[in-house]
Amino acid sequence: MLIGTARQIQVNANSSSRESDLTRGKTEPFGREKDILIGLKQFATDKQKMYVDNVVEFGSANAAAKHLGVNESTVRGAIKSLKNAAARKGYSPEHDMTSPTADGFKFTGQSVLRDSEGNIKLKWEKTSIDHERQLELMRECIEAMKGDIPLYVPYIKDHINEQNSNLANCHILTDYHLGMMAWHEESGEDWDMKLAEEMIYKWFSMALNQSPNAEVGILANVGDLLHWDGYDAVTPTSKHIVDADTRFQRLCRVAIRVIRRVVDMMLVKYKTVHIKMCDANHDPASESWLREFFHAFYETEPRVEVDTNAGTYYCYEHGLTSLFFHHGHRRKVANVDHVFTAKFREVFGRTKYSYAHIGHLHSRELKETNLMIVEQHRTMAASDAYAANGGWISGREAAVITYHKEFGEVGRISITPEMLK
Repeated sequence: MLIGTARQIQVNANSSSRESDLTRGKTEPFGREKDILIGLKQFATDKQKMYVDNVVEFGSANAAAKHLGVNESTVRGAIKSLKNAAARKGYSPEHDMTSPTADGFKFTGQSVLRDSEGNIKLKWEKTSIDHERQLELMRECIEAMKGDIPLYVPYIKDHINEQNSNLANCHILTDYHLGMMAWHEESGEDWDMKLAEEMIYKWFSMALNQSPNAEVGILANVGDLLHWDGYDAVTPTSKHIVDADTRFQRLCRVAIRVIRRVVDMMLVKYKTVHIKMCDANHDPASESWLREFFHAFYETEPRVEVDTNAGTYYCYEHGLTSLFFHHGHRRKVANVDHVFTAKFREVFGRTKYSYAHIGHLHSRELKETNLMIVEQHRTMAASDAYAANGGWISGREAAVITYHKEFGEVGRISITPEMLK
């Protein structure tokens, strides 16, 4: 009868990197520990492989260090770092862990069930998403795809209306939740893929027609463009089930089409178009691949610039005016200004007028601090059942804001869904 309880073994820098006889200085390697070091090579960098090969060949870290002309601590430190990295991938033979996790995941712990005599009967390996590695894999995929992406043919317009080189029109689009489904009997308003796609074209058409003839156009997607981020219609972190109107592949297809058509519309009006796609809580991975995809797609179009910053805070400098963007899921209106000034201190120091734009809460809030004006924006999307039942209800609108190189904000146009009917 099994009377043991589950025991979790946490892997950390101390437990996973117990020094072997090889790295402590013995000159004759144990067969098992030699095999362990050789097994670690699958997780090693080129330099770490060199250290492992020399330790195995010469029998100890001390001998390997002498042969390589480095300090012994350098060799032992490299082996320790390698063991830590391997343990995070689920490989640590010293702890009976020999099944590495799948690429894109990391090992976080192990639970063991023992019988009354201490014999292991069952083991559970615990893993979680390795977001940094998944982003690396995504970038590798995009790089591999670049050669197959049909490059954008630059738009040539016979005549562009006279443009004011001092002006930049910033089109703020946040929390659009493309792919969301809302039913008016439940949430008060309808929302689906067809309605969302039609509305975004109408909004940009009106915004472009009514805004000044600026030289620069900024497409500021402040995050949550997509309602969810993978084949399962759930939020990435909390795994809350969302109301989805379509399949994820179709959602990706529509998102690409929407951005392409919007940029085409902007290229008719503006000399240059800058694209910001902010990291957010509903679609962090999708914002990443969209950035990389459109950076590759527009690489032959000098009039389009796509910001591929992999962080969660973004900046645009326009003369003496600085614009900052963040979705709002990590910092709010009350405290985001200090982050922007710290991360972009050179831009902040060169400019006189600073404005920060965030979304996330779907409601409008504005605060002027001693550093900048911080504005939280509404969304054009309808409320879904989650928001309506929770009482999180606010007005719907999106704005195009005009900034002057020398005077900061000089105008804005707010457009609501009712204006587009």
